[in-house]
Amino acid sequence: MSHFSQIKTQIRNLDTLKAALTDSNIAWQGGPVDIRGYQGQTQSADVAIAQDNGYDVGFCWNNGEYELVADLQYWQQPLSVQGFLNQITQRYAYRTIVNESAQKGFQVAEETSAKDGSVRLVLQRWNG
Repeated sequence: MSHFSQIKTQIRNLDTLKAALTDSNIAWQGGPVDIRGYQGQTQSADVAIAQDNGYDVGFCWNNGEYELVADLQYWQQPLSVQGFLNQITQRYAYRTIVNESAQKGFQVAEETSAKDGSVRLVLQRWNG
């Protein structure tokens, strides 16, 4: 019986997920790579995050989105699982907005971060 838990996300773009992890100063390895779990169990993942305790965290493609996969009993990140997902999801949304806006000719004119962690972006586009 597998000890791995799968947690749904709204993350659908692998490159943007990788950028969000990098923005969050999380060391990751691209896959496919096996992540390690309880009693030597492994599961293939598209992105792996090694933990010092020998149990990995990963993201796997499933039904149109990347799920967080980990043996939650051995979670060893600075944030809780929900806090970790909130941080990654926020950076993913930020990267998505900036990338999609750039494709439509916009650029970031102003960016401010609030104490609560929210980010305010002002985008501009010059019509010529």
